[in-house]
Amino acid sequence: MQEGICVVISPLIALMQDQVNNLQEKGIPALMLKGGISYTELDQTLDNCIFGKYKFLYLSPERLNQELVQERMKQMNVSFLVVDEAHCISEWGHDFRPAYQKISDFKNLKPKVKTIALTATATQKVVKDIQKFLEIPEAKIIKQSFNRENISLLTEKFEDKNYKLLQFFQQNSGSTIIYVRNRSATEELSNFLQSHNIQAAAFHGGLNNQVKEQLLKNWLSEKIQVMIATTAFGMGIDKANVRNIIHYHLPESLESFYQEAGRAGRDGHEAKALLLYQEADVLRLKNQFLKILPTVEDVRWIYKKINSYFSIAFGEGSEQLYNFNFIEFCKTYELHPGKTYQVLQLLDRAGIFNFKKEYHQRLEVTFKVSPKQVDYFSAENQKYFPLLQVLTRNYSGIFENFVHINKKDLQYKSALSSKETQVYLQQLKDQEIIDLRTVNQDTSLFMLKPREDFATINPLIPYIQQQYKNKAAKVNSVINYIENNEVCKMVQLLSYFGETEIKPCGKCSVCLTRKTSEKINKKEIATHILSLIKNNALTSRELLSKTNYRESLVLEILQLLEQKNIIYLSPKKTYFIK
Repeated sequence: MQEGICVVISPLIALMQDQVNNLQEKGIPALMLKGGISYTELDQTLDNCIFGKYKFLYLSPERLNQELVQERMKQMNVSFLVVDEAHCISEWGHDFRPAYQKISDFKNLKPKVKTIALTATATQKVVKDIQKFLEIPEAKIIKQSFNRENISLLTEKFEDKNYKLLQFFQQNSGSTIIYVRNRSATEELSNFLQSHNIQAAAFHGGLNNQVKEQLLKNWLSEKIQVMIATTAFGMGIDKANVRNIIHYHLPESLESFYQEAGRAGRDGHEAKALLLYQEADVLRLKNQFLKILPTVEDVRWIYKKINSYFSIAFGEGSEQLYNFNFIEFCKTYELHPGKTYQVLQLLDRAGIFNFKKEYHQRLEVTFKVSPKQVDYFSAENQKYFPLLQVLTRNYSGIFENFVHINKKDLQYKSALSSKETQVYLQQLKDQEIIDLRTVNQDTSLFMLKPREDFATINPLIPYIQQQYKNKAAKVNSVINYIENNEVCKMVQLLSYFGETEIKPCGKCSVCLTRKTSEKINKKEIATHILSLIKNNALTSRELLSKTNYRESLVLEILQLLEQKNIIYLSPKKTYFIK
């Protein structure tokens, strides 16, 4: 509505891309500064912001700190500075990124620009940090209640989670997201649900973009009922009729749990957020998020190995993109994958590089014959001459080892088409002139700073130490939440975010248990159980499927009946009456 361009700071490339696409579809000119773009492309994009009629510019906080970007910003007519996911500015936010605290430098360039900070999840402490670091002490705080009256928060301890899922889907239909911690779990769970005739699919970073886009289309159009995914899925996706959110693994914080659960029921209709856990999950949560938190020495060591792996010399590497296979990298240096992943995330948030999980394939080539034999072969087979000339002149070490080949670069320099390049490479392999292999890659690093070893890591020491305190507090808040079955789940969640004078929701697992327990007559349940096993011995699971009672209650009554020798447990784990 106003003159000028709105600058939006956002932490995630995928989120920026999604928002830019949505704006462009509405006819609103928008641009983003991606990681990995060339200097020329960056220069051109910034020129478009100054001289074009663009209304939105999206960029990361790390990109905002670049000298070229800041110089061009001075020339822009900036109408607003918008800080998305503003909780990232606070050390006590669940996704702290140090570069966010340098956003105030931009405000020194544009002291009169109006600032808007947005976040879905912020405690009172985080709100104060946002005001402090964005230098907006007098800002008007527009804060809605975190209460989502249409969502039932259900927390259930159940040893056989897969069985519980089948039970849940027998009673609850509609579009669903199941959040899990890793790729293998997405595949295993989707196969399990499919085997029980539930339309399910796995969505994770190992899939190529084409497959991801098709899966997303199928889910949005209701061809797939259940999407099993890691936690990034759903962010920025406009699907209002999600009926169920299920956490198959414990979330790392109540902030992330609330954000993910809040993707259900955006149309205002009734929805459920089910959190399933076993006794072992609590220990697993501590191991996953606390025991693998990296020390300063871990960060230094892994950073050093990254530079060794890509042969980055001291003072070099900035603005370069490096692709690799994460597990292969860990195996090469005998690194713990969990801890290594944490270090990559930490260095991403600290603005050392952009860390991205995406699957693609890399082409590698080496010669099987000597340089003289290549010259002889080229003279006898002229059609291969341009390709062989590019390979021998542009890729050092190609006669000794496999070398990564950029196919587009190869096509351009040899003046061959994509099809010709592919065919000629295969023919050269068949004639044993070259050896050819395709390497699967799932990780990319776009270096934002040159290699400086200690000078790079030392400023991060306070952040690394603070991270442990922060993570420990977050993990303990999750454990307290799942183990507290006395206070309404919504009351617990809202209290965590600083809300007071909250009434019990009446529909969470705690409230429902309280309502049920008021009506429960244990003698009646015992009589019901005895009638069910009078003629047929049944397992506890079979009894649960034939009743609507809670698992803990049924197991408690079975134990009492067994202690009184009214019923007996067979070697096959079935209960019977003598």
